[in-house]
Amino acid sequence: MTQSPPSPDQQESGKRAAGEAALEFIQDGALVGLGTGSTVKYFLLALGERVKAGLRVHGVPTSRDTAELATQLHIPLLPEQGEWELDVAVDGADQVDLHFQLIKGGGGALLREKIVAAAARTFVVLVDHTKCVPVLGKPMPVPVEVIPFGWPQSAKQLEALGGVPTLREKQGKVFETDGGHYILDWLVDSIPDPVQLEARINRIPGVVENGLFVNQTSTLIIGSPDGVQIKHNPS
Repeated sequence: MTQSPPSPDQQESGKRAAGEAALEFIQDGALVGLGTGSTVKYFLLALGERVKAGLRVHGVPTSRDTAELATQLHIPLLPEQGEWELDVAVDGADQVDLHFQLIKGGGGALLREKIVAAAARTFVVLVDHTKCVPVLGKPMPVPVEVIPFGWPQSAKQLEALGGVPTLREKQGKVFETDGGHYILDWLVDSIPDPVQLEARINRIPGVVENGLFVNQTSTLIIGSPDGVQIKHNPS
């Protein structure tokens, strides 16, 4: 019998459960990387309540949207151009495979997200259960951030790796990241070796970064209407 897909309310319930569960990893005095996206929003809202109750933290936001929300919630922020040594970064993902490898960047913040994740001792990833897949790939494209100059040449070399790159647009205009770059959403059938592919993409001239996050996830929090599952990466 085929299981029916989750309703939007069920999916939101999973996101909320995962976001609130991430508070377990935030200690008083922590320096925290603050991710971007609909699941992380629930974490930020819960963190804001804890800060209001007296928890002391400082955060590094991965996007302007996150910085604005954190400011509204009175979460203290570190300077964007600081040299951080973060205790933990908390972020979402668009897909996660059985080996804790990720596709991220659906919200367009992948470059800052990857910088922040790399600066943290622990990288906690929040997803609802619909984001878990056996192998990364279709129907989720890999976002590839490129400089505007000569972007069609970068797209052509990306296409040579297989798959189809599409220039991201929003409201009828070319989407620009917080860094002023473009994003090519590259749809590929399956990604059995994300580690190798991440390196190959980043060797293309004009590519700034891509949305394959490999060998970075420390802990995965999976939320569903039935509750939360926490998995620790053994590697």
